[in-house]
Amino acid sequence: MKFEEYQHLLFDHNENGVLVVTINRPDVMNATNARLHYELTQVWDTIDRDDRTNVVVVTGAGRAFSAGGDLEWVATMVGNPEGVAIAQREAGDIVYNLLKLDKPVISAINGVAVGAGLAIALMADISVMSETAKITDGHVKLGVGAGDHAAIIWPILCGMAKAKYYLMTAEFIDGITAERIGLVSLCKPVDEVLDTAMEIANKLAAGSQPAIRGTKQTLNGWMQQAAPIFEASLRMEMLCFLGDDAKEGIASVREKRTPNFPSSLVGANDD
Repeated sequence: MKFEEYQHLLFDHNENGVLVVTINRPDVMNATNARLHYELTQVWDTIDRDDRTNVVVVTGAGRAFSAGGDLEWVATMVGNPEGVAIAQREAGDIVYNLLKLDKPVISAINGVAVGAGLAIALMADISVMSETAKITDGHVKLGVGAGDHAAIIWPILCGMAKAKYYLMTAEFIDGITAERIGLVSLCKPVDEVLDTAMEIANKLAAGSQPAIRGTKQTLNGWMQQAAPIFEASLRMEMLCFLGDDAKEGIASVREKRTPNFPSSLVGANDD
């Protein structure tokens, strides 16, 4: 794709080689619909081919980074093998294409980040998060396994004990806690987040590009080793979308109530 073909991403090229990418659906807190999800698979190849760009800063328009998947879009995957297959492929592409890009990516997490938006926020090479922003991998609240990105990166960032706790409970994490446990690089007041990300980007843009990119790609080897684990997590997530718990998870969000998952009934999983 070319930059002008994107519908939900804005691009601002700076003369020093820093590209600012803004997720732009502010009326729905930058929630991911089918089109935006697809664009997040393609944008890294577009950036890779752009000779004007050496460093990328990603942020969200308005008060959110990206508030998860658009519920109506997510609902179309429940019990839909074809939709699940598309989502599984695209979720893998978002992570793998971002890992493949050798240009450094900095996330400026200005507000809530969930779902595919959280994948971008945490898979970025450097992350700057607002003290008051909240993040969560909320998959289990929808009755599906934690997919998207979590299995490939959370244990490396914050350790297995914290990863299991937050991924299995889907508790929200604020910026201060995220920095303390190692999920993000830096935590700043909300009005300093983008400025801090730009300062880092400008520093990287003025540095040795082969050295910086080589360092990134070497360190990315840790995530690449976890590729089989990540792919298993995607399969588990998508398999859950074909079950009854996902139906209840979607219904509970729509009705703003606590879910009553069929599998939580005592004896539900007995032969």
